[in-house]
Amino acid sequence: MNPLIKIFISLVITAVIILGISIPTVHGAQGFFQFPFIPGLEEKARNIFFHVPMAWTSVLAFFMALYYGIQYLRTKNQDYDLRSVSSAGLGLMFCILATVTGSIWAKFNWGSFWNWDPRETSIFILLLIYGAYFVLRSAVEDDEKRATLSSVYSIMAGVTVPFFIFVMPRIMSGLHPGSLGDEQGKGPVLELKMSPNMLAIFFVSLIGFTMLYYWMYSLRIRTARVEKQLQTIE
Repeated sequence: MNPLIKIFISLVITAVIILGISIPTVHGAQGFFQFPFIPGLEEKARNIFFHVPMAWTSVLAFFMALYYGIQYLRTKNQDYDLRSVSSAGLGLMFCILATVTGSIWAKFNWGSFWNWDPRETSIFILLLIYGAYFVLRSAVEDDEKRATLSSVYSIMAGVTVPFFIFVMPRIMSGLHPGSLGDEQGKGPVLELKMSPNMLAIFFVSLIGFTMLYYWMYSLRIRTARVEKQLQTIE
């Protein structure tokens, strides 16, 4: 990856962290460097700059794992299996980070880190699904058989992602904004119920985390290829 792109990604993520944390929340906010006071959320509204982009990045990574799983089954090219597992690993990592940031938010809003809300339950199921994916890979020694089984599994797992992330939490009543019966509608993200400055930082964060995923994915691919070459030499 071009060094300038790496610097740009670092600057974007750093800017999101600094602005997302340091801009004060006040009543009657005016100007870019003031966040409006949101009843019920207050300072906790800042979590949206990190939790949602992490969840989005995990979805993107899982879809990439599905895509390369299909490519492997179509071509039997081991490099596609390497790409699929690399993306699935990053997806699992970002999914864990989304779960952690969501749990922190839940602690301050709902009084407990975990409440078995439909959205919490759905992301927990995804963690189990993709955790089992890596258990499957570790249980099969033959490269071709492992790649084939993993590709089929990643496709089936990827198909479930939209249901668990976008559908299940909205067809069941729960504590999370956007759940069935939520009087405020679909929540601040889907309906973009944010002030212009918060909206700008939110979208910059989405772009930043997406680019961070691509950077980490590229690095993981290069590392995995080197590891595979070393195993071949041995």
